[in-house]
Amino acid sequence: MPRTPPAPLDTTAAARFWADYTTAHPEAVRAGDEYVVDRFGDSVELSAALLRLVTHGPKRATAELVDEFAARGEALPRVGAHWVACDGAGAPRAVLRTIELRLARFADVDEAFAHDEGEDDRTLATWRTEHRRYWQRTCAARGATWSEQDEIVLERFRVVWPPALAD
Repeated sequence: MPRTPPAPLDTTAAARFWADYTTAHPEAVRAGDEYVVDRFGDSVELSAALLRLVTHGPKRATAELVDEFAARGEALPRVGAHWVACDGAGAPRAVLRTIELRLARFADVDEAFAHDEGEDDRTLATWRTEHRRYWQRTCAARGATWSEQDEIVLERFRVVWPPALAD
């Protein structure tokens, strides 16, 4: 798969997308709640493929290294938090709400989580092969070395916006 670097996130469009969601669902957002704007993957192609699995498929979980959040200067997600998921071009496409979180090591990820990530054949063996490859690549890109001992944030989510996609 080619690896075209993703475009910057369109935070202005994401803010409008978020405003549309909160206008339609004010009860879903507590006063002062914030949201993050992010994308899946590290390329336009991977972002598109993973987002398609969210919007038109079974993907209801994602995994990210704790160190990646730290490298971006971001706090770890929390249950009930929202994020605006953008495509590889940086355009907002869905609002996701975190419904479950846990920290794990590579060996602690189970078959159920791999299945909920909805990628490839949804098996743990493939999850391990593809995530090992992904984290080796993304860690190297930021000058780090990936280890199976690195902490991973395992996040399950619901699609809450737009209405046509909501779970």
